[in-house]
Amino acid sequence: MGFHTILVVMGVSGSGKTTVAEMLAEALGVGFLEGDELHPRSNVEKMRNGTPLTDADRLPWLQAIARRIDDWRARGEAGVVTCSALKRSYRDILIGDRPDVRLVYLRGSHALIHERMAARHEHFMPLGLLDSQFATLQEPGADEHPVVVDVAGSPAEIVAEIIRRLGVAAAAPA
Repeated sequence: MGFHTILVVMGVSGSGKTTVAEMLAEALGVGFLEGDELHPRSNVEKMRNGTPLTDADRLPWLQAIARRIDDWRARGEAGVVTCSALKRSYRDILIGDRPDVRLVYLRGSHALIHERMAARHEHFMPLGLLDSQFATLQEPGADEHPVVVDVAGSPAEIVAEIIRRLGVAAAAPA
């Protein structure tokens, strides 16, 4: 019996979403989608210039990710997608009433994530937007049934913890 769930890996910029989600998809033997790749060019430019996105800016992006999730679901495929998904209203668009879509929240302190972001290069999210990300963040409630993992560990430790909490076996190495 394979893994038949789509995981939305959420958290603020710098929480390790891309690294963890890529490793998680590989460990589970499922598809991977970097949600940020679906941002319209106008959103990327705004973020690059240090301008926080509005909900109106985010809506077409969230809808594009939801369409990809539904494409996977229609084909009976599992997958892992990254999306900051900072607000409950955003997660409702991505997960809503899809029982085969689960939320994985990478939780970390402002200080830890600030330190990690300061060490990053060539990323479109300026360090100055981290405060607005934390101000926007609505941590998922118990009713969203999230898998909440602290990001203080290494990416491999985080992935192992997510897999343990999901109660699934990792895919056999190729």
